[in-house]
Amino acid sequence: MKTIYLDHGSTTPVRKEVLKESLPYFSKIYGNPSSFHTTGLIAKKEINKARKKIAKILNCEEEEIIFTGSGTESINLAIKGIALNELVKGKKGHFITQKTEHDAVLETMKWIEKLGFEVTYLNVDEKGIVKLDELKNAIRDDTLLVSIMYANNEIGTIQPIKKIAQIIHEKGKLFHTDACQATEYLSINTKKLGVDMMTINGSKIYSYKGSGILFKKKNIKLTPLIHGGHQERGTRSGTENTPAIIALAKALEISEKEKKKENERLTKLRNYMIKRIENEIEKVKINGDKKNRLPNNVNVSFYGVEGESILLRLNEEGIRASTGSACSSQSLEPSHVLLATGLTHELAHGSIRFTLGKNTTKKEIDYTINKLKKIIPFLRTISSAWKKIKTKR
Repeated sequence: MKTIYLDHGSTTPVRKEVLKESLPYFSKIYGNPSSFHTTGLIAKKEINKARKKIAKILNCEEEEIIFTGSGTESINLAIKGIALNELVKGKKGHFITQKTEHDAVLETMKWIEKLGFEVTYLNVDEKGIVKLDELKNAIRDDTLLVSIMYANNEIGTIQPIKKIAQIIHEKGKLFHTDACQATEYLSINTKKLGVDMMTINGSKIYSYKGSGILFKKKNIKLTPLIHGGHQERGTRSGTENTPAIIALAKALEISEKEKKKENERLTKLRNYMIKRIENEIEKVKINGDKKNRLPNNVNVSFYGVEGESILLRLNEEGIRASTGSACSSQSLEPSHVLLATGLTHELAHGSIRFTLGKNTTKKEIDYTINKLKKIIPFLRTISSAWKKIKTKR
């Protein structure tokens, strides 16, 4: 049975070109980049070339690129780094985020609250867009950082980052954005976006798991989370993962070249999938903004059915999808993102996220929908929730 992979929002396969580019750095160019001998200096030179390539793509300076071990680490470094700056000076302060952020942001915010910092969690509308007036009113004199994600990992909604940045900067505050889901599809020009810090995750852009980037303006000081060495200008200690850094640079380079054409292809495929689901399966709800969303994201709720049951049935047919963020997949609680947009617990429980990728075909979408057309009616025949819905009609 062929596997149909529609879970690219969780992780992506490593591109062949990326793998080929990085292979020599495992066993041929293997020196420690911090070593002051030829073998180490060669590795250091290659990392510097990768950093320069990435800086050009992000439209920033080379020293503003910090290589991390993941998107989660990058987010932690951005938020905790600012908080710890104040803490070592005996001060506290205020942070702002939104209720639909990834847990990497939300859990970090909860952690700094335990240290005595205050956090405002902004509401979103039914499409998942942050309320700009609420943001403007939430900024205080002691606000240290605002962290709003570029595009939502569950429902694909794209935030008006430039407007958000303008509001924050008019108040003289710092702005961090989690761009993990957005990197492959949207502009990551840091100057045009107006961001002060930005997080990128290698595993979302057809590169290695366990690799990430934090863009940080050079005038921003962060207290390190990891101590011991002086790598990454003292901000992130630990021997550099040379193969992963080389892979990241290559993946970003390919992404930038293919972005426009691939976005057009995926948008058509996404819209085709949404249209078929809405037209051929009764009582469904497409979550997020239908237009202002990532080109590869289809998040749909099926009335009267549990998402986990749908997921298991799809898996038996060789179709890989998810019920939300992969990082929260072990939780039986309904998606906090969907609840924040106003969905009931019951409807949130019936949601499935399909995230398309560069190898996804129309044939695979047709196969998936045809299977859904059998799975959903079957599950509804054994669902007490569906019987209640039918009775109300």
